[in-house]
Amino acid sequence: MTDALVIIASTRAAAGTLADRSGPILVNWLRERGFATPDPVIVADADLPAYLDFLAFPQVVLISGGTGLTPDDITVDTLAPRLHREIPGIAHAFWALGTQHVPTAVLSRTLAGTIGTTFIMALPGSTGAARDATTVLSPLIDHIVASLQGHHDH
Repeated sequence: MTDALVIIASTRAAAGTLADRSGPILVNWLRERGFATPDPVIVADADLPAYLDFLAFPQVVLISGGTGLTPDDITVDTLAPRLHREIPGIAHAFWALGTQHVPTAVLSRTLAGTIGTTFIMALPGSTGAARDATTVLSPLIDHIVASLQGHHDH
């Protein structure tokens, strides 16, 4: 079974002043697809760099939150230098889908790529963004994981 992890990057959720609603959507989608996925891990925005430094990366990591334009939205800034390879087409597909419902979706600094054999994506912390991410990733995720594990059956 493939392992996956959902990280919620939110200072307010970590402090208990905001309920996380996107994490369960992402976790349930991963579990439905057969990924061994624990409940979401909630990390304050400022703590994300240290958390990623010590993370034992599973095959899939989805980070929800911290992709906007406010000063504490540092998820993409934290993740980008760690990526080994960026997969820009996933972000483009995500933005294209999102703008059909929310014009401001293009303001998200969504990022997808790989760290070693891990696929990782940073997406906005809204439930709509979580649903859009699952829609974009559904036809791709199995192929991505297989490719990163060295399978060439495509």
